[in-house]
Amino acid sequence: MHTKAKAPFGWRDKIGYLLGDFGNDFTFLLSSGFLLKFYTDVMHVSAGIVGIVMMLARFVDAFTDVTMGRIADHSRVRESGKFKPWILRMCGPVALASFLIYQSAFANYALWFKVLWLVITYILWGSVFYTAINIPYGAVASAISPEPSDRQSLSTFRSMGSVLAGVVVGAGIPLLAYDTVTVGGVEIAELNGQRFTVIAGVFSILAVLAYLGCYFLITERAVPEHRPKDSSPGALKLISNSLKNRALISIIVASVIMLFSQFTLQQFANYIYPDYYSSPEAQSASTLAMMAGMIISAAGAKPLAKKFGKAEISAASCVLASAVLWLLFFVRPGNVWIYVAFSLFAWLGLGVFTMVSWALITDVIDDAEVRNGIREDGSIYSLYSFSRKLGQAASAGTTGLLLTVIGYEKTGGAPVSDSVKAGLFNVSTVVPAVGFALLAAVLWFYYPLHKDRVDANVRLLKSKREIS
Repeated sequence: MHTKAKAPFGWRDKIGYLLGDFGNDFTFLLSSGFLLKFYTDVMHVSAGIVGIVMMLARFVDAFTDVTMGRIADHSRVRESGKFKPWILRMCGPVALASFLIYQSAFANYALWFKVLWLVITYILWGSVFYTAINIPYGAVASAISPEPSDRQSLSTFRSMGSVLAGVVVGAGIPLLAYDTVTVGGVEIAELNGQRFTVIAGVFSILAVLAYLGCYFLITERAVPEHRPKDSSPGALKLISNSLKNRALISIIVASVIMLFSQFTLQQFANYIYPDYYSSPEAQSASTLAMMAGMIISAAGAKPLAKKFGKAEISAASCVLASAVLWLLFFVRPGNVWIYVAFSLFAWLGLGVFTMVSWALITDVIDDAEVRNGIREDGSIYSLYSFSRKLGQAASAGTTGLLLTVIGYEKTGGAPVSDSVKAGLFNVSTVVPAVGFALLAAVLWFYYPLHKDRVDANVRLLKSKREIS
């Protein structure tokens, strides 16, 4: 790896990298947070079917993610860099594919057509175009700077980009996409399909603009030389090495659990606020509470990680998130604003892990280089990306199944029954509470890259590059 004589790492890179995930999450959070709600309430496709489609798409990702990782690793180093060109190439296709998923004009078409449309557009968006832009975007962090402190800053700013997009998506949709109707003297919130389609189009445009900002602001400095395909391990060797890599396996398991827990929490927020509390406005407030928790976490993550280690503070924060959710389950507040207050503390606990999660994978990439003598940023990141999609898919599939089990069905504008409301509350608290407790256990007891080993790897690689 050589270092190009370019402007030093600074605020341009941080803001640019923030914009990358800002763009990512205009489509990713729309899918993970609202696709299930859109298809159950607007398109009238059962939650079980939607969940199955989202899970089956992940089998496609098993091939596309690894393939894209290999393509990224073997891309030629151009004037703009090795990974950056993919951001420019794919920003338009990923935005268009996302918009096509949410076409309310097809709501009255035959069920088979709506399911087929979902399958085609969802795979094009997530398994093809999102993969083709997200994996190079994730891998470029190692090329922007080889310094661990810089990478931690990039991880924090990436997470903040996700938080900002979450505010726009999570707070904007409940305020803009719902109509309040009165049925039998009871006010209920109804998702307006046509308005949602327009919102999806606006988010796609904003995604493209954010990606372009990322492309023009970040600079690749530490870029691996181009290697012919026969000069590095093949896909089977990569998988074989990965199965022997405890750090990678444990971070994959942790990511699956984390995404499963986080998105179950977010998915059920789309039902808790409009259906349990009849207050989509409070859902917007809860998104602001999430942002507040993330900002507090961002301020403390870097100094805490430097002093105690990234894995150590992540495990502690997940214990906090689990404890808050268990307390919420037992308190069962009747006032929606008390529920929002609990959400703030839950997100405060989750936020610390979120802020360091992208720096954790660079630690894993460094450790793999120490172990195997070869740096495979794109390939390892592709496996990590796939694991995150597995967590999202597990959440979508489980959410769809649990909604079906508790009897959720939105038909004829009728409010849901008390038994369904109770089921919504129970699942929205217990499932993520258990998940965050498991995540803490994996990070503390199984993940091997705690502070001492990470620091040793950094010293060894720095010495190696100074010699070379």
